[in-house]
Amino acid sequence: MPRTFYLIAIGGTAMTPLAALLIEKGDRVLGSDLPLYPPMSDRLVALGLDVLPGFDARNLAAGIDRVVVGNLAGKDNPELVAALSLGLPVASMPETLRTEFLAGRHPVVIAGTHGKTTTTALTAWLLTAAGQAPGYLVAGEPQNFPSPSAAGTGPAFVIEGDEYSTSWEDKGPKFLHYAPETFVVTSVEFDHADLYADLDAVKAAFRAGVALVPRGGRIVACGDDPNVRDVLSPARARVVLYGLGAGADLDFFADEIEEGPAGTRFTVHPRGRSPFPVLSPLSGRHNVANVLAALAAGENLGVSAERLATGLPGFLGVKRRLEVRATAAGITIVDDFAHHPTAVATTLAGARKHWPGRRIWGVFEPRSLTAGRADFLEPYFAALCEADAVALAAPYHATRLSRPGAPGALDVGALVSRLCAGGHEAFSAPDPAALGEALLPRLVEGDVVVVMSSGAFGGLCGKLVEGLAAREAVSA
Repeated sequence: MPRTFYLIAIGGTAMTPLAALLIEKGDRVLGSDLPLYPPMSDRLVALGLDVLPGFDARNLAAGIDRVVVGNLAGKDNPELVAALSLGLPVASMPETLRTEFLAGRHPVVIAGTHGKTTTTALTAWLLTAAGQAPGYLVAGEPQNFPSPSAAGTGPAFVIEGDEYSTSWEDKGPKFLHYAPETFVVTSVEFDHADLYADLDAVKAAFRAGVALVPRGGRIVACGDDPNVRDVLSPARARVVLYGLGAGADLDFFADEIEEGPAGTRFTVHPRGRSPFPVLSPLSGRHNVANVLAALAAGENLGVSAERLATGLPGFLGVKRRLEVRATAAGITIVDDFAHHPTAVATTLAGARKHWPGRRIWGVFEPRSLTAGRADFLEPYFAALCEADAVALAAPYHATRLSRPGAPGALDVGALVSRLCAGGHEAFSAPDPAALGEALLPRLVEGDVVVVMSSGAFGGLCGKLVEGLAAREAVSA
């Protein structure tokens, strides 16, 4: 019998896909949130959901069977307080996903500081192309599928395993709720400084995830990352290591890597089997590692890496991962989610390989509480040196980061000075609008502008495209 679910903070990157899964299952979904922006606002409209303005206890109408609380909602959220006082069953998004969709399935949980979204979408696609009909939930916009989630009919359910907090009462990582049979760890670095005190705390979270995998399961881990190797000690399941080196203990490694405008060609070496060549449409050596992770994970479902790899050329990627938004006036605008120094560096390095010989602009907003920290100045300097020219916005949370007891906000002016002293063209602006106004006159034909932020960046990508289109129209 269909039930009615009420989702508090329904517009989250995992909450909206959960809403779609519940609707696909035949349940009724209601929900509320603060003002939303695309793509989740568009997804909710496509689902036919009228999102109530959050958050108001009066939104909890009669007939609600279960309440799902996104981690945006604090313990004092009026709707959460009302639901608890009414005695309604209340659960987090991860708990609901596990009970409603993962029970009786083979959860393939993709975790790690970097590469989760791409590797989740890629694993789901390769299994789909191999006829496995997996369920999946991607916290992004996979371009091979009409939706970021689907229940699927096959044994596997592929899910992005976020290490961020579960809910108002459970600050542990979401992936601890997914009962992984296959657990992928792509990388481990310090991130989410509002939740984890240091790298050791991050490692402890991943060790807990590794320990969950049963003896009959599989842990797929990046052997190139010493931090990943460091969290494998509690493993009971078989550990499959992958990497780009030729370490003797790697079960999958890649060599003969050739990057170019068409993507990346390389050779996969599975332990005990003949190597085979592949062509990946993805740019960057980090995406070679993501491919190896997806192949190794898929093999635990009984599909050989060789067969899975036949679906690789058809992978269309994920929006906001080196996504070309437009080319106008001979200038290419690229949108990317990169926000951590490592991600910024790999994104810019991938762009340079994909657009050889062109001037690469790194346009960056330190959006999150972690991204805007003062102690990331040196790592960002090294990362942004991958670009030819740099435009920086002020940290989005500069005020919060500058409060007493906080770690301090990134000194964008000092970072610009360092970059200029190193021979890079660089400048900053206090907000996205001012940044766009200052950037447009500096762009010349042939430039590739890589816009990086974990948020909307004030709609900067769209504004740059509009400005260049207007320039093109004038010169026509």
